Amino acid sequence: MASPVRPGVRILDRLMKSVPSMSVARMSLEQLERAQLTEIPDGGAAAIFLGRPRKDVAIRADVLQARHGDLPVRIYTPEAWSREPRPVVLNFHGGGFALGSARQCDWICSIVAADLDAVVVSVDYRLAPAHKFPAAVEDCYDALIWTAAHAAELGADPARLGVMGDSAGGNLAAVVSILARDERGPAIAHQALVYPVTDMTEAGREDSSYLANVLGIVLSNDDIDVFADYYLSEADDRADYRLSPIRATDLSGLPPAVVVVAGLDPLHDSGVRYAQALADAGNVVRVEDFHQMPHGFLSFPYFAHAARPAMAAVVASQRIALRASTPAITR
Repeated sequence: MASPVRPGVRILDRLMKSVPSMSVARMSLEQLERAQLTEIPDGGAAAIFLGRPRKDVAIRADVLQARHGDLPVRIYTPEAWSREPRPVVLNFHGGGFALGSARQCDWICSIVAADLDAVVVSVDYRLAPAHKFPAAVEDCYDALIWTAAHAAELGADPARLGVMGDSAGGNLAAVVSILARDERGPAIAHQALVYPVTDMTEAGREDSSYLANVLGIVLSNDDIDVFADYYLSEADDRADYRLSPIRATDLSGLPPAVVVVAGLDPLHDSGVRYAQALADAGNVVRVEDFHQMPHGFLSFPYFAHAARPAMAAVVASQRIALRASTPAITR
């Protein structure tokens, strides 16, 4: 029996379907390129749609040096005083590897910064189709190395380092966690994977959630195909764990994870399968399943009633793994 669709989600569905530029499957390449160049303004309609950042968190832009040049980031720091270095969380935004920016995560990142009492670094990795796989992976891994090396300057503790991402960003967080283990890179203490892309092979098309949500709210099966076409080259092997982390030959020894999934999302089942694979490999993992929500619901906190409970679940999991305490001083 299908989950009922909440009124706020129905409104969101109508908005997404009424604006062609909201669906990548209906965009021309020229429209996509324009969308990539469009900056999300402060306040106004964008804030109503994507949520307003917490007022008790300072946000600043910076640029780090990656292997391919300058890499923009946004850094979120609680304004409350802290007597000791805070945990640090590295965030990767969603958008099918072809859309989005760190700016769209202001609400999510500021919630983590304030409620976890952490420094959050959000990455503007290079986007497809101008920058195909593995450009995003390389940028995100370089950002991990930079964040660990500069944690002290940020008022953070590199020994309490987490990664977080939604959708394509969830894929990148999962992949970076595996890379850091295999490359003996910075030690990651927690991964928060929000409706992540975990399986880009044909197996993903066999999932019940994929078959049940062909015209899914926010994300349709056509959108998934177009995003993949933009991100991948013909020679890429979709079973490469850097594309499909669930296909990694070894998933042991990875950070504790929280996996958030949405019941009205084509990617629901692949997210659950990845969580099970992590658990089967001996990792600590918790699944938070929001049955009445569509893909991307955390990005629309005023339309999706479960956005705040989902963020609370993410922060609760991060707090355990990153040994963070509830902020003692707030404004």
